[in-house]
Amino acid sequence: MGSLQQDASSYRDHAGFVYKDASGTVLRQVNQAGKNDYDLLMSSGLYKELADAGLLIPHKEITVSKSSKDAYKTLQPENIPFITYPYEWSFSQLKDAALLTLKIQEAALRHGMILKDASAYNVQFIGKQPVFIDTLSFAQYTPGEPWEGYRQFCEHFIAPLAVARYSTLESLKFLRSNLEGVSLELAASLLPKRARLNGGLLSHIFLHNASQKRYQNVASDKGVQATTKRQVSKFALDGLIGSLENTTKRLKPPHYHTEWGDYYTFTNYSEEGFTEKRTIIGKMLDSVKSQAKIAWDMGANNGEFSILAAERGLYTVAMDIDPLAVERDYRMEAKEQHQRLMLPVVQDCVNPSPDNGLLGQERQSLNKRGPADVVMALALIHHLAIGRNIPLSKIAEMFAGFGKYLIIEFVPKGDSKVDILLASRKDIFTDYNEEQMEQALSKHFKLLKKAPIKHTKRTLYLYEKTRA
Repeated sequence: MGSLQQDASSYRDHAGFVYKDASGTVLRQVNQAGKNDYDLLMSSGLYKELADAGLLIPHKEITVSKSSKDAYKTLQPENIPFITYPYEWSFSQLKDAALLTLKIQEAALRHGMILKDASAYNVQFIGKQPVFIDTLSFAQYTPGEPWEGYRQFCEHFIAPLAVARYSTLESLKFLRSNLEGVSLELAASLLPKRARLNGGLLSHIFLHNASQKRYQNVASDKGVQATTKRQVSKFALDGLIGSLENTTKRLKPPHYHTEWGDYYTFTNYSEEGFTEKRTIIGKMLDSVKSQAKIAWDMGANNGEFSILAAERGLYTVAMDIDPLAVERDYRMEAKEQHQRLMLPVVQDCVNPSPDNGLLGQERQSLNKRGPADVVMALALIHHLAIGRNIPLSKIAEMFAGFGKYLIIEFVPKGDSKVDILLASRKDIFTDYNEEQMEQALSKHFKLLKKAPIKHTKRTLYLYEKTRA
C-alpha cells in the first residue's frame, strides 16, 4: 500500500480501501482486483441512477501524486459531515438503512450486479437522509448464484429490529458490543413464541437459523462436500429481496413510555418562558455561527432546539440517551430544508461511544469524531449533577472536551424538573448552584453572556473555551 495510511475500518475488501490524504480529505482507492466490477458499476448506468436519486454517495475520479502499486482509480466521495454507527441509531434509522440496502440491491440486480455484502456499516446518514457509502460493494451478478449477504442482512438488520420490536428499544444498544449484529441463534432464543406468527420472522430468523445449523452439521461430517452452493434463480432471488422488504416494513418500534420521552409535552415552561428561551438561544447561536460549522446538542430530547442551530446553517448532531426521544426526533416533521442539517443519534454524554472493533480502531469514539464548534447543553446539567451524582468540576471538564463554544442552561433547585429528581432521595447536593457551576466552568471557559430566562427560574450561558 506504499505510504498511504489506510482507514482503520477499511480492511476487509480486496477491491479497494479508504484513506485520507495529507490535507485530511477522504479518498477511496479502487484496486486492480476491483477494476471490472467498478467499471461495470459506472458503465451500466447503476451508479448514475443511484447517485442521482441520492441513494449512493456521489464521487469524482481524481488524479493523485501518490498511490499504491495496486491502484486502478482514486475516488473522492462527497463528504459525510459526521460519522455515526448502527449502535447509535434509533429503531427507524436502522429500519430505513435496511430498506435502503434492499432498494439498492433491487436496482443492482436490474443492472446485472449484486451487493457483495449487506453490512449496516455500508450506510451513513446525512442529516435524516440515509445514503449508501460503499462504492465497492457492487459485483457482477452471476445467474444461479445465491446472495452471500443474506445472512449478514438478517443479523445486521432483521434480528436486532425484531428483538427490539418484542422487547425494548434499549436492546439496540447491544450492537455496540457486537459489531457483527445479532446472531440468528441468539435472536431465535430471545424472541417470544408469538414472533413465529410473523411469516417473515419465521422464515428469515427461525427457519434460517435451523437451516444454518443443519448446514454446519453436514459440513462437519467427513466425506461430505458441503461447500457446493445451491443454485438460486433470478426469480427466487427477487422473491427473497421482496420478502425481506415486506418483513422489514412490518416491523414497528414497541409502544412504551420513558421518563423524559415527553419532556417538552409535560414541561414547566409557560408559553412566554419557552418563547424567551428560544429567543435567547437563537441570539447566542447568531453571535458564533460565523465561526462554526457543526453543533452538538447534548440531551437534545426531540430536537426542539436543535432546529435553531440547523436554521442557522450549522450541521447539528442531536444526541440523547433516550432512544424513544431520538426515535421521535428522527420521525419529527422538521422543515424540509433542514432535513440534511439535523442528525439525531442515541448517545450518552457520560458514557459515550468508545473506540471499538479490531485493535480498538475500527470504529471511532465520540470524542475522536469531535470536537464540535458549538455544544448545547440545555436542561441537562441537573440530570448529570443530581441524577447521576457527577461533580460540577467533572461536568465542566467533559464539556471542554466536546467543543469550542458552550451554550448551557442552569436549572436550579426549586424547578419542578429538579424536584422530580430529588423527590425520592436525600438532598446531598449542597454545592449545586449557579455560583459553583460558574466557578467550575471558569477553569475551562470564558463567559461571553449570561441571560436569565424570564418567567422561569433558569439561566442560559454562552461560554468560549480558553484551555486546550
